[in-house]
Amino acid sequence: MTIAEIKSCYIGPEISPEQFIPEHFFLYLATGEIEAYDGHKKHALKSGDSCIVRKNHLVKYSKQKHKGQFEKVVVVFDEVFLSEFKKNHIVKNVAIDSKNAFILLKKDALVPNFIQSLMPYYTEGGTIDDTFSKVKREELLLILLHINPEISNALFDFSIPEKLDLEAFMFRNYKFNVTLERLAYLTGRSLSAFKRDFKRIFNDTPNRWLIQKRLQEAHFQIEQEGKKPSDIYLDLGFENISHFSFAFKKYFGYNPTSLIKGSL
Repeated sequence: MTIAEIKSCYIGPEISPEQFIPEHFFLYLATGEIEAYDGHKKHALKSGDSCIVRKNHLVKYSKQKHKGQFEKVVVVFDEVFLSEFKKNHIVKNVAIDSKNAFILLKKDALVPNFIQSLMPYYTEGGTIDDTFSKVKREELLLILLHINPEISNALFDFSIPEKLDLEAFMFRNYKFNVTLERLAYLTGRSLSAFKRDFKRIFNDTPNRWLIQKRLQEAHFQIEQEGKKPSDIYLDLGFENISHFSFAFKKYFGYNPTSLIKGSL
C-alpha cells in the first residue's frame, strides 16, 4: 500500500471538535491541503507534511481535497499518555522558541514508514484497535523525538496557562467560537476573575463585546472588502448564517446583504 492509498485514521482518546485544542496531537496529511490559523499566524500543510498541534491553543482551519480526496492520520498525545511515557523513557529537555499552535515537523522516511505500518491495524471505523493503540503511539513518539528533539519541551509541559494580557488576547482571538470558560482558562483566570477583569478593561460583558466586535468586523469585510455574508460568518465565530443575519440586523438596523454592491 502506498501513501496515496492511506485512508483517514484516528488514534487515541476523543478530543472535542471545537476550536480549542485540549490535548496535543500529531497530524499527518496524506492527501489534500490544510490552511490553519492560531491567532498568531497562518499555517499551510500539503500532502506529505506532518505537524504537532499543541494543546491549550485556539485554532481554526479549512481543508481542500485533492482529486476529491482528503485523508489524514491523527494521533492524540494526551497528558496521561505523556506522563507515563516520560516515566519509561529518557526525555531530553530541549526548548522550542515558538508560541505557535502548529509545529511543522522535519520530513524523514521514518514517518511515512510508520504511517504505512498502521494499515494492518485499521478498523472499519478508521481507528486503531485499543490493543495496539498505546504501543503504536509510543512508537510514533519515539520516532518524532528522535527526528525533532525540540518538540519535547512543548509536549511535556504539563503546567496550566499563565495569567496574561487580557486585552491583547481578546483582540487577537475574538473570532474564535469557544466558551467563556475556555477563554478564561487560556488567560490564566477563573471564570469570575475573567469577567471581573473584562468589565474593568472593556467596560462591557464578554458576550456583548464579542458579538459587537464580530459584527463590526463583518460590516467592514462586507462593505469595504466586498465579501459575502455566507463566506465570512463561520470565520467570525457565528454558528449559522441565520444567527449572524439576525444579530447583524438587530445591531445595525439593516440586513448584511444590503451592504453588497448592486443590491437593492
